Amino acid sequence: MKLDGRRVSGNVRDIRGKGGKAAGIGIGGVIVIGLITLLMGGNPLEVLNMVSTGDGYTETYTPSAEEEELATFAKQILAGTEDVWTDIFKQMGLRYEPPTLVLFSGSVQSGCGGATASTGPFYCSADKSVYLDLSFFTSMKKEFGTAGDFAYAYVIAHEVGHHVQNLLGTLRQAHTAMSQASSQAESNKISVRLELQADFYAGVWAHHDNEMFNSLEPGDIEEGIAIASRIGDDYLQKQARGYAVPDSFNHGTSAQRVRWLKRGFEKGDPEYGDTFSPDYSRL
Repeated sequence: MKLDGRRVSGNVRDIRGKGGKAAGIGIGGVIVIGLITLLMGGNPLEVLNMVSTGDGYTETYTPSAEEEELATFAKQILAGTEDVWTDIFKQMGLRYEPPTLVLFSGSVQSGCGGATASTGPFYCSADKSVYLDLSFFTSMKKEFGTAGDFAYAYVIAHEVGHHVQNLLGTLRQAHTAMSQASSQAESNKISVRLELQADFYAGVWAHHDNEMFNSLEPGDIEEGIAIASRIGDDYLQKQARGYAVPDSFNHGTSAQRVRWLKRGFEKGDPEYGDTFSPDYSRL
């Protein structure tokens, strides 16, 4: 991506090195889901609920030059999402309220509970913040064999997509429906619809960011597609234990995630991102 000269967001809280408590889930948590499922053979959601909480800690923390570059990158991407969604919301007759990006290291306490670096980036609707340990990007390269600035940007844009859902009321409605679902399998299907829409919104952001700033370079979209294909529930479960259990999917298959990311980028219009009305089999 071409980001030279781009502004950085001021909506950032940098608490790296300050510690926190453990628990939580986000897009990055699918890595742990795959690995723990291999050992436990259980429902990924149940496994994640087993993550324990611990006391916070304080340590001397000196970020590397590479990490500082990633921090600047994350702030620039957040700024891009602010510019794009502010414009889109204005066209919808609404006011966009940007989320806060919280940069942490090791563990953190959010308004939704604790989180560790191993669970990856996540969005907390209680404090309208996106939480990110920058070491996740190193893990992406190690676990999936794919990386790149747009792949990293996609991760951030996906979590901001959940913030958009929160502002529009979609997140609350989905969570209510999940709590009232007749079974865990039905609740998981609603979760999949929620995650696929966040993928779509990430694509919408990329579409408009490129229009505004000519930010994309050859191969950028392919980077996003590559990582989307490797964080599908079916791919992760097959990698972990050799087979997939569709009823336990909560983020969507690789094909679904790629499809909705691409759809968002191609359409560039939130109106085409309804993942809740279509029959589940058509997602």
